[in-house]
Amino acid sequence: MDLNSLVDIKKNEQIAEFKPGDTVRVTVKIVEGTRTRSQMFEGVVIRRRKQGTSSNFTVRKLSSGIGVERTFLLDSPLLEKVDVARRGRVRRAKLYYLRGRVGRAARIKEARQTAKR
Repeated sequence: MDLNSLVDIKKNEQIAEFKPGDTVRVTVKIVEGTRTRSQMFEGVVIRRRKQGTSSNFTVRKLSSGIGVERTFLLDSPLLEKVDVARRGRVRRAKLYYLRGRVGRAARIKEARQTAKR
């Protein structure tokens, strides 16, 4: 018996489809004592791990010239919404090389929109 069969996880409809290289806006519930508030974190998805209930993704952004990474659980009840701001065109699944780059060198090309027929 594994954990996936014991726990019934509901999928959040507010989470858009995204992949590494996409720039996303993640809205998270922050609990401070008795109060809760929403906080937005915008950055590039550098990793996505798909493992059932423990699926997660890591978002990286530059804040005052310092790289900040944050990992979010995909099925967490604290995750309110994930919006894709920009689709990126990359050829790797893990974008750890962005950690060593800043400015123009860390730029990711935008993916072209394909016509749906």
